[in-house]
Amino acid sequence: FAAILADGPVVTWGYPDSGGDNSKVQGKLQNVKQIKATCVAFAAIVADGSVVTWGNPDLGGNSAEVQSQLRNVQQIQATNGAFAAILAD
Repeated sequence: FAAILADGPVVTWGYPDSGGDNSKVQGKLQNVKQIKATCVAFAAIVADGSVVTWGNPDLGGNSAEVQSQLRNVQQIQATNGAFAAILAD
């Protein structure tokens, strides 16, 4: 599970390999606007329109291959094992 606190950071809990441990990306999870989840990963849009992902890397938790494209993200949609981003342009 994940919760956005009133001042913008994110708290997670649950099975660590399924996104319950966000310690590797916690520093990037400031001013979070939206979070979506697959069954084992999370994706968060932060204030600058970029996206931070964590959890199972095979089912959405690793966005390294598309990170350069994740700019000006307006919305994220999730399936059981993947994310899609809707960009401003």
